[in-house]
Amino acid sequence: MAETAATGGFIPATTTETPPAPAPAVTEAPPAPETSRPAPAAHLADQLARIEDKCSRIEDKYARSEALLSRVEDKVEGATARMNDAARQSDVAALRTEVRAISERTRRIPGAGALILTAIITAVLTVVLTIAVQRLNLQGLFPQR
Repeated sequence: MAETAATGGFIPATTTETPPAPAPAVTEAPPAPETSRPAPAAHLADQLARIEDKCSRIEDKYARSEALLSRVEDKVEGATARMNDAARQSDVAALRTEVRAISERTRRIPGAGALILTAIITAVLTVVLTIAVQRLNLQGLFPQR
């Protein structure tokens, strides 16, 4: 039974012997390789944590960029609306100028009363001159057909 205790195997409860000193060293030796195995795992976990941190920073930057682009888009839409209003106002101003110019031209045109008066004066003068030409016998001044 002592052989089984020395090899680190089964230790019966009836044995009063204490295990020798090398036996605990043997049981402590296997954990040393186990701690060397978690070292790469710990390194991978650290690397994964760094990658996750970088990803979260990239996501934050993306969210800030998206918010910035949203604000820029709103400002561009506002500016576009203002420019459309300004263009409409300039179109209206140009239209007002054209209407004003046309109204000034039509104000300078003589009215219906002036046209009728001119027609009457022309008719009277034509009759008077025709009678004067016939009485003074000036028909010879006109070319014959």
